Amino acid sequence: MENTHQYEVNFEWTQDRKGIISSPVLNQKIEIVTPPDFPKGEPNIWSSEHLFVAAISSCVMNTFFAIADNSELEYESIKCNAIGIVEKIDEMYTVTEIKLKPILTIADAEDSDKALRVLEMSEKNCLISNSVKSNIVVESEIVVTA
Repeated sequence: MENTHQYEVNFEWTQDRKGIISSPVLNQKIEIVTPPDFPKGEPNIWSSEHLFVAAISSCVMNTFFAIADNSELEYESIKCNAIGIVEKIDEMYTVTEIKLKPILTIADAEDSDKALRVLEMSEKNCLISNSVKSNIVVESEIVVTA
């Protein structure tokens, strides 16, 4: 595996405060807008803020899949709620905190400690969470079905 990777994204303005993001290597385009919390923002459309939070959440989850595979952790399901907190500090808006709330379902209670360790390692090894200055808080929940 190479040590350097590149991800190209293009933005094209469409109207008002809307645009389309795309990538030459992906088929799907995403409409993006200023969120309604800001002047002239619109509801019900993805915003940069949503995508920022989604990037961290999905990266942590993808890192979880790799670490779980390498650790031979058996699980039945995983889902994750993520919330980004935006605050105005020194007249500048910033995402100060990302709260991740993964819920991992396993069959064997004996795997609970291992499951928690894998979740902790997932956040610590996620390349996107390692690339941002926002505080990332992980509140993991393990559900045992057996």
